Amino acid sequence: MKSDITFGQYVEGDSLIHRLDPRIKIVIALIYIVVIFLAKSATAFALLTAAAVVFVLMTGIPPRLIFRAMRPLVFIIVFTAVINLFFMRGEHLLFEFHFIRIYREGIVNAFLIVLRILLLIVATSVFMTYTTTPLALTDALEQLLNPLKKLRVPVHEFSMMMTIALRFIPTLIDETQKIINAQTARGADFTTGSLLQRGRALIPILIPLFISAFRRADELATAMECRCYTGGEGRTRMNSLKSEPKDWIFFSLILLLGAAVVCLNRFFPLVTIRL
Repeated sequence: MKSDITFGQYVEGDSLIHRLDPRIKIVIALIYIVVIFLAKSATAFALLTAAAVVFVLMTGIPPRLIFRAMRPLVFIIVFTAVINLFFMRGEHLLFEFHFIRIYREGIVNAFLIVLRILLLIVATSVFMTYTTTPLALTDALEQLLNPLKKLRVPVHEFSMMMTIALRFIPTLIDETQKIINAQTARGADFTTGSLLQRGRALIPILIPLFISAFRRADELATAMECRCYTGGEGRTRMNSLKSEPKDWIFFSLILLLGAAVVCLNRFFPLVTIRL
Protein backbone atom coordinates (compact mmCIF):
# COMPACT_ATOMS: atom_id res chain seq x y z
CA MET A 1 0.00 0.00 0.00
CA LYS A 2 2.81 2.37 0.78
CA SER A 3 4.31 1.81 -2.64
CA ASP A 4 1.02 2.87 -4.21
CA ILE A 5 0.68 6.15 -2.32
CA THR A 6 3.62 8.55 -2.42
CA PHE A 7 1.92 11.74 -1.21
CA GLY A 8 4.01 13.52 1.40
CA GLN A 9 7.29 11.86 0.42
CA TYR A 10 10.36 13.85 -0.56
CA VAL A 11 12.26 12.66 -3.64
CA GLU A 12 15.92 13.60 -3.45
CA GLY A 13 17.31 15.40 -6.47
CA ASP A 14 19.44 18.28 -7.72
CA SER A 15 17.18 19.77 -10.37
CA LEU A 16 16.47 23.47 -10.79
CA ILE A 17 13.09 23.08 -9.06
CA HIS A 18 14.73 21.21 -6.16
CA ARG A 19 17.16 24.12 -5.69
CA LEU A 20 14.56 26.88 -5.78
CA ASP A 21 13.90 28.87 -2.63
CA PRO A 22 11.13 26.96 -0.79
CA ARG A 23 9.34 30.23 -0.06
CA ILE A 24 9.21 31.01 -3.78
CA LYS A 25 8.08 27.44 -4.51
CA ILE A 26 5.13 27.77 -2.13
CA VAL A 27 4.09 31.05 -3.75
CA ILE A 28 4.59 29.56 -7.23
CA ALA A 29 2.43 26.56 -6.30
CA LEU A 30 -0.36 28.83 -5.07
CA ILE A 31 -0.20 30.99 -8.20
CA TYR A 32 -0.16 27.91 -10.43
CA ILE A 33 -3.23 26.53 -8.64
CA VAL A 34 -5.05 29.86 -9.15
CA VAL A 35 -4.05 29.81 -12.83
CA ILE A 36 -5.45 26.28 -13.17
CA PHE A 37 -8.80 27.49 -11.84
CA LEU A 38 -8.68 30.48 -14.19
CA ALA A 39 -8.36 28.17 -17.20
CA LYS A 40 -11.69 28.00 -19.02
CA SER A 41 -10.74 26.97 -22.56
CA ALA A 42 -9.22 23.96 -24.27
CA THR A 43 -6.22 26.00 -25.44
CA ALA A 44 -5.53 27.19 -21.89
CA PHE A 45 -5.67 23.63 -20.57
CA ALA A 46 -3.37 22.48 -23.38
CA LEU A 47 -0.82 25.13 -22.36
CA LEU A 48 -1.07 24.17 -18.67
CA THR A 49 -0.70 20.48 -19.51
CA ALA A 50 2.43 21.19 -21.57
CA ALA A 51 3.81 23.28 -18.69
CA ALA A 52 3.09 20.48 -16.19
CA VAL A 53 4.93 17.96 -18.38
CA VAL A 54 7.92 20.31 -18.59
CA PHE A 55 7.94 20.77 -14.80
CA VAL A 56 7.88 17.02 -14.19
CA LEU A 57 10.72 16.47 -16.67
CA MET A 58 12.73 19.25 -15.05
CA THR A 59 12.54 17.60 -11.63
CA GLY A 60 13.77 14.24 -12.92
CA ILE A 61 11.06 12.52 -10.87
CA PRO A 62 9.82 9.28 -12.47
CA PRO A 63 6.30 9.89 -13.85
CA ARG A 64 5.08 6.70 -12.15
CA LEU A 65 5.42 8.47 -8.78
CA ILE A 66 3.07 11.19 -9.99
CA PHE A 67 0.57 8.58 -11.18
CA ARG A 68 0.77 6.76 -7.83
CA ALA A 69 -0.16 9.99 -6.06
CA MET A 70 -3.33 10.06 -8.17
CA ARG A 71 -4.51 6.56 -7.25
CA PRO A 72 -6.21 7.53 -3.96
CA LEU A 73 -8.27 10.09 -5.90
CA VAL A 74 -9.45 7.75 -8.64
CA PHE A 75 -12.96 7.54 -7.12
CA ILE A 76 -13.27 11.34 -6.93
CA ILE A 77 -11.97 11.73 -10.50
CA VAL A 78 -14.36 9.11 -11.90
CA PHE A 79 -17.32 10.47 -9.90
CA THR A 80 -16.63 14.01 -11.14
CA ALA A 81 -16.37 12.80 -14.74
CA VAL A 82 -19.65 10.85 -14.50
CA ILE A 83 -21.52 13.80 -13.00
CA ASN A 84 -20.38 16.12 -15.80
CA LEU A 85 -20.94 13.49 -18.47
CA PHE A 86 -24.55 12.59 -17.63
CA PHE A 87 -25.88 15.81 -16.11
CA MET A 88 -24.34 18.43 -18.38
CA ARG A 89 -26.79 19.68 -21.01
CA GLY A 90 -25.88 21.22 -24.34
CA GLU A 91 -26.90 21.74 -27.93
CA HIS A 92 -25.33 18.66 -29.55
CA LEU A 93 -27.02 15.45 -28.40
CA LEU A 94 -24.88 12.37 -29.10
CA PHE A 95 -26.69 9.58 -27.25
CA GLU A 96 -30.12 9.11 -25.70
CA PHE A 97 -31.57 6.15 -23.85
CA HIS A 98 -34.68 6.76 -21.74
CA PHE A 99 -33.64 9.45 -19.25
CA ILE A 100 -29.91 9.13 -20.06
CA ARG A 101 -28.67 11.83 -22.41
CA ILE A 102 -25.08 12.46 -23.36
CA TYR A 103 -24.14 15.71 -25.05
CA ARG A 104 -20.90 16.66 -26.71
CA GLU A 105 -20.58 19.54 -24.28
CA GLY A 106 -20.82 17.06 -21.38
CA ILE A 107 -17.96 14.97 -22.73
CA VAL A 108 -15.75 18.03 -23.24
CA ASN A 109 -16.62 19.39 -19.81
CA ALA A 110 -15.93 16.05 -18.09
CA PHE A 111 -12.55 15.77 -19.81
CA LEU A 112 -11.45 19.29 -18.89
CA ILE A 113 -12.63 18.99 -15.28
CA VAL A 114 -10.69 15.72 -14.85
CA LEU A 115 -7.67 17.37 -16.44
CA ARG A 116 -7.98 20.23 -13.96
CA ILE A 117 -7.89 17.80 -11.01
CA LEU A 118 -4.82 16.04 -12.43
CA LEU A 119 -3.05 19.36 -12.94
CA LEU A 120 -3.78 20.35 -9.34
CA ILE A 121 -2.16 17.11 -8.13
CA VAL A 122 0.89 17.73 -10.30
CA ALA A 123 1.19 21.32 -9.07
CA THR A 124 1.17 20.42 -5.38
CA SER A 125 3.43 17.40 -5.89
CA VAL A 126 6.10 18.98 -8.08
CA PHE A 127 6.48 22.28 -6.23
CA MET A 128 5.76 21.12 -2.69
CA THR A 129 6.16 17.59 -1.39
CA TYR A 130 8.38 15.87 -3.97
CA THR A 131 11.00 18.63 -4.28
CA THR A 132 10.96 20.28 -0.84
CA THR A 133 12.22 18.69 2.37
CA PRO A 134 9.93 18.84 5.42
CA LEU A 135 12.45 21.07 7.26
CA ALA A 136 12.68 23.53 4.36
CA LEU A 137 8.90 23.53 4.04
CA THR A 138 8.53 24.36 7.74
CA ASP A 139 11.03 27.24 7.53
CA ALA A 140 9.40 28.60 4.38
CA LEU A 141 5.88 28.49 5.82
CA GLU A 142 7.03 30.17 9.00
CA GLN A 143 8.73 33.02 7.17
CA LEU A 144 5.80 33.54 4.80
CA LEU A 145 3.39 33.69 7.73
CA ASN A 146 5.70 35.87 9.83
CA PRO A 147 3.43 38.97 9.66
CA LEU A 148 0.75 37.02 11.54
CA LYS A 149 2.98 37.00 14.63
CA LYS A 150 1.91 40.58 15.25
CA LEU A 151 -1.60 39.19 15.77
CA ARG A 152 -0.22 36.69 18.31
CA VAL A 153 -0.70 33.78 15.93
CA PRO A 154 1.68 30.89 16.83
CA VAL A 155 3.18 30.76 13.35
CA HIS A 156 6.08 28.43 14.15
CA GLU A 157 3.88 25.89 15.93
CA PHE A 158 1.34 26.03 13.11
CA SER A 159 4.03 25.43 10.48
CA MET A 160 5.52 22.61 12.52
CA MET A 161 2.15 20.88 12.90
CA MET A 162 1.45 21.08 9.18
CA THR A 163 4.85 19.65 8.29
CA ILE A 164 4.63 16.84 10.84
CA ALA A 165 1.17 15.90 9.61
CA LEU A 166 2.42 15.87 6.01
CA ARG A 167 5.47 13.84 6.95
CA PHE A 168 3.48 11.20 8.85
CA ILE A 169 1.02 10.44 6.03
CA PRO A 170 3.33 7.79 4.46
CA THR A 171 4.17 6.42 7.91
CA LEU A 172 0.52 5.93 8.86
CA ILE A 173 -0.22 4.38 5.47
CA ASP A 174 2.59 1.90 6.03
CA GLU A 175 1.25 1.16 9.52
CA THR A 176 -2.24 0.59 8.11
CA GLN A 177 -0.88 -1.93 5.61
CA LYS A 178 0.92 -3.83 8.37
CA ILE A 179 -2.28 -4.03 10.44
CA ILE A 180 -4.29 -5.21 7.41
CA ASN A 181 -1.72 -7.92 6.69
CA ALA A 182 -1.77 -9.03 10.33
CA GLN A 183 -5.58 -9.17 10.46
CA THR A 184 -5.72 -10.99 7.11
CA ALA A 185 -3.29 -13.59 8.45
CA ARG A 186 -5.73 -14.12 11.35
CA GLY A 187 -8.56 -14.80 8.91
CA ALA A 188 -10.14 -11.36 8.60
CA ASP A 189 -11.95 -10.67 5.31
CA PHE A 190 -12.14 -7.08 4.02
CA THR A 191 -13.24 -7.73 0.44
CA THR A 192 -16.52 -9.65 0.69
CA GLY A 193 -19.89 -9.10 2.33
CA SER A 194 -22.30 -6.19 2.40
CA LEU A 195 -21.31 -2.58 2.93
CA LEU A 196 -22.23 -2.83 6.61
CA GLN A 197 -20.16 -5.99 7.06
CA ARG A 198 -17.16 -4.36 5.42
CA GLY A 199 -17.56 -1.36 7.69
CA ARG A 200 -17.56 -3.60 10.75
CA ALA A 201 -14.48 -5.39 9.43
CA LEU A 202 -12.59 -2.07 9.53
CA ILE A 203 -12.93 -1.82 13.32
CA PRO A 204 -10.01 -4.22 13.97
CA ILE A 205 -7.93 -1.91 11.75
CA LEU A 206 -8.98 1.47 13.07
CA ILE A 207 -8.48 0.75 16.78
CA PRO A 208 -4.82 -0.43 16.47
CA LEU A 209 -4.17 2.39 13.99
CA PHE A 210 -5.40 5.05 16.43
CA ILE A 211 -3.38 3.49 19.25
CA SER A 212 -0.28 3.45 17.04
CA ALA A 213 -0.82 7.07 15.97
CA PHE A 214 -1.17 8.27 19.57
CA ARG A 215 1.89 6.25 20.59
CA ARG A 216 3.96 7.78 17.79
CA ALA A 217 2.73 11.27 18.72
CA ASP A 218 3.70 10.68 22.37
CA GLU A 219 7.14 9.40 21.37
CA LEU A 220 7.68 12.40 19.10
CA ALA A 221 6.64 14.81 21.86
CA THR A 222 8.99 13.11 24.32
CA ALA A 223 11.87 13.29 21.83
CA MET A 224 11.25 16.99 21.21
CA GLU A 225 11.14 17.72 24.95
CA CYS A 226 14.38 15.77 25.50
CA ARG A 227 16.00 18.05 22.91
CA CYS A 228 14.72 21.09 24.84
CA TYR A 229 12.26 22.13 22.16
CA THR A 230 10.22 25.09 23.43
CA GLY A 231 8.67 26.48 20.24
CA GLY A 232 9.76 29.16 17.82
CA GLU A 233 10.73 31.90 20.28
CA GLY A 234 14.47 32.61 20.06
CA ARG A 235 15.20 29.66 17.74
CA THR A 236 17.95 29.91 15.13
CA ARG A 237 18.28 28.02 11.85
CA MET A 238 21.22 26.04 10.56
CA ASN A 239 20.41 27.04 6.96
CA SER A 240 19.08 30.50 6.20
CA LEU A 241 16.81 30.89 3.19
CA LYS A 242 18.08 33.21 0.47
CA SER A 243 16.46 34.09 -2.82
CA GLU A 244 18.59 34.08 -5.96
CA PRO A 245 17.99 35.47 -9.47
CA LYS A 246 16.87 32.05 -10.74
CA ASP A 247 14.06 32.06 -8.17
CA TRP A 248 12.66 35.34 -9.42
CA ILE A 249 13.11 34.32 -13.07
CA PHE A 250 11.07 31.17 -12.45
CA PHE A 251 8.51 33.23 -10.54
CA SER A 252 8.23 35.63 -13.49
CA LEU A 253 7.72 32.70 -15.89
CA ILE A 254 4.78 31.47 -13.80
CA LEU A 255 3.25 34.96 -13.93
CA LEU A 256 3.70 34.97 -17.72
CA LEU A 257 2.04 31.55 -17.84
CA GLY A 258 -0.94 32.96 -15.95
CA ALA A 259 -1.16 35.93 -18.33
CA ALA A 260 -1.00 33.55 -21.31
CA VAL A 261 -3.86 31.47 -19.89
CA VAL A 262 -6.04 34.58 -19.47
CA CYS A 263 -5.28 35.67 -23.06
CA LEU A 264 -6.05 32.20 -24.45
CA ASN A 265 -9.37 32.18 -22.57
CA ARG A 266 -10.32 35.48 -24.12
CA PHE A 267 -8.94 35.40 -27.65
CA PHE A 268 -8.39 31.71 -28.60
CA PRO A 269 -10.87 29.64 -26.58
CA LEU A 270 -11.80 26.95 -29.19
CA VAL A 271 -13.85 25.09 -26.58
CA THR A 272 -14.91 26.71 -23.30
CA ILE A 273 -15.53 24.84 -20.07
CA ARG A 274 -18.97 25.22 -18.48
CA LEU A 275 -19.34 25.20 -14.70
